[in-house]
Amino acid sequence: MSEKVLLIVGAGPGISLTAAKKFGEKGFKIALISRSNQSLQEYVNELKNDGITAQGFPGDASSEESLKAAIKQVLTTFGNVDVLLYNAAAGQPGVPTTLSTNQLIEDFKVSVAGALTSVKEVLPLMKNGAIILTGGGLALEPYAGYASLAIGKAGIRNLAYSLHQELQPKSIYVGTLTLKGFVKEGTYFSPENIAQAFYEMYEKQDQVEVVYEEK
Repeated sequence: MSEKVLLIVGAGPGISLTAAKKFGEKGFKIALISRSNQSLQEYVNELKNDGITAQGFPGDASSEESLKAAIKQVLTTFGNVDVLLYNAAAGQPGVPTTLSTNQLIEDFKVSVAGALTSVKEVLPLMKNGAIILTGGGLALEPYAGYASLAIGKAGIRNLAYSLHQELQPKSIYVGTLTLKGFVKEGTYFSPENIAQAFYEMYEKQDQVEVVYEEK
């Protein structure tokens, strides 16, 4: 069993928590960042009940200052991060012309800028690590009614490819899982299946982008 550390930014009850359990079962210690301290405590308690070492750190992915402070606490507590899973995203529903510039920018901060902040904060202490960014099918096939989210997913996909080019020579794996469907229990897109896909990406580290779709 390893003593590695997984940091999940954008912790929630679906694929984030399930991914935490999957990596935790493999011996990882888990650090979770989310805006809600109450929710974080619930996730940590659930993980600890499964025998997984976990701790929550309140932080807002839309705020560079807040996110940096949270990750600094993670590094102080655990010493380093071996795997970063960025699973935060935001998207005000609506066709492009109904979106305000400010709303688009705020959503982009969560969907893309927060990912870059997270990467830059963990990199100095990461050796032979892995960075996995949660993508979406909207990056490949935009839908007007979710224009802001689609722009965010296109951005995170682009960032993954750029980071891969930069960091591969430094023995850091970067990949994105492009989810072409809606997360739902009991389907191909169940949190359990997606968490398994995340872990396989970490193990194999052979593709920048894994397009997750039902054949």
